[in-house]
Amino acid sequence: MINISYNPNFLLAIILIIGMILFYSLRIVRPEVSKEEDVFFTTLGLLYSCIMLVHGWRLDPILFFSQVLLVAIVLGIGWENIRLRGLLVRTFEIEN
Repeated sequence: MINISYNPNFLLAIILIIGMILFYSLRIVRPEVSKEEDVFFTTLGLLYSCIMLVHGWRLDPILFFSQVLLVAIVLGIGWENIRLRGLLVRTFEIEN
């Protein structure tokens, strides 16, 4: 039996799923910025969000807060990484 409840953990998992789908769609939109290992990290993120959907209802408030911080850090570092990759590509295009 799969027990999915619509708590804040459901929203957290949906935010992470959307972030991972956007991260994967970067391969289609701007292939010069994406790398091969992005598929691995996207798969891990989607697996993590599925676990949050199914088993997130068992989290007490302090564990949920740690998961919120973890997701915020991962999405923030991912955003910064993509931005820096774009700057590197742009700088490389200007030099050549």
